[in-house]
Amino acid sequence: MTEYHLLIDGALEAGAATIDVVNPATARAFATAPRADRAQLDRAVAAARRAFPAWAALGYPARRERLEAFADAVAARFDDFVALLTLEQGKPLAQAAHEIGGTIAALRYFAAQTLEPHVIRATDLERITEHRAPLGVVAAITPWNFPMILLMLKVAPALVTGNTVIAKPAATTPLTTLLLGEVAAPILPAGVFQTIADANDLGAALAAHTGVAHVSFTGSTATGKKVLVATADRLARSTLELGGNDAALVLDDADVATVAPGIFAAAMLNAGQVCLAAKRVYAPASLYEALCAALAALADAAVVGDGLEPGTQIGPVQNRVQYEKVLGYLADARNSGRIIAGGEAIARDGYFIAPTIVRDIGDSASLVREEQFGPVLPILSYDTLDEAIERINASDYGLGGTVWTADPARGEDVARRIDSGTIWVNRHLDLPFDVAFGGAKQSGIGRQQGLAGLEEFTQARVVNVAL
Repeated sequence: MTEYHLLIDGALEAGAATIDVVNPATARAFATAPRADRAQLDRAVAAARRAFPAWAALGYPARRERLEAFADAVAARFDDFVALLTLEQGKPLAQAAHEIGGTIAALRYFAAQTLEPHVIRATDLERITEHRAPLGVVAAITPWNFPMILLMLKVAPALVTGNTVIAKPAATTPLTTLLLGEVAAPILPAGVFQTIADANDLGAALAAHTGVAHVSFTGSTATGKKVLVATADRLARSTLELGGNDAALVLDDADVATVAPGIFAAAMLNAGQVCLAAKRVYAPASLYEALCAALAALADAAVVGDGLEPGTQIGPVQNRVQYEKVLGYLADARNSGRIIAGGEAIARDGYFIAPTIVRDIGDSASLVREEQFGPVLPILSYDTLDEAIERINASDYGLGGTVWTADPARGEDVARRIDSGTIWVNRHLDLPFDVAFGGAKQSGIGRQQGLAGLEEFTQARVVNVAL
């Protein structure tokens, strides 16, 4: 069995204990991971603080060189990362390969970025310039649905801007992060990048640690609120990408045969375990029957199975806790709507649930109001566009959303009325690295990617000089 290690202060080491890592396609442990204790966490923070001044002083060109070497080393282990990601997360190999490819691309992209001084005013009498300075130690706390790409969207911009980083993965998907630490160990200076795995018991301590200057967290809204409280006492910075209940709004000019596959993919990618997934569909009454039938047919035809098996399109739910939650939403759907595809767990080892389509369900149902985070999609009917937008915006969440229409210009006008951080028209999950994203309302605070995402990891320093 492969051994995995924490990376602390440049050295790979065992944890104070171990945790089993379960393959969600079999519901059985296939590896053990080191479990850090509070003493190891404290040593990691201390090492990151020691490493910070020298790493920040290197400057962008030297940091870029190190990060490009890091990207090369990850690329050299591409197949190892892909296989390990499928084993611990459950997603099909093709989706795992896409995630690892995106992880490498993100590292290369952000390695090439700089935040140059900005001249605010320059006259014969004065020169006022804004500089961006790194913050210090960044805690990157990531979820189990996309353990690699979501981590790299924190690590790469934090490192290139001169911060040091401690990565803490979810307890059920620690291995790819630990492998990333193994790859980084001979390339990055001691303390610059470190990995701490736990059993969901060190996140609060890391967020509240006085040596941490910024917490970048992706996860549930409930946990994000706890992170915000943990950082508030010392006024530490935080970037929070939290839960979503994204709506897919179908306009009355849409062609059902054209838009249905896009909506289905937006809902079922990664077994629906995507913060920006389409989690509720609003269809005009004139198209409702046709859209329900089309989505049900797609659900019935989808190939569900072990991500290692050729042809698998939808893998398992990642862990037992989430699996039980999704089964609860299925029970709610039976009582509050009509299931027209799927609707049950698949009788095999692992946490498999058939992709499910639910119709004739009301806005007050749990499946509609809450973030199901699984392969279950409710479809709701509307009579007027104003009514549909009002119902969509009534949610406490505002992460993303989609609009589906035969008229992109009309779709753009409608998208501007939806209270979410990102709204796509006739596409989904298009997230170029130079475009920032983040949530509205209870879906988060701050931005990731783009110039705004880089600046999240820095402090503005205005230098005002009389000439």
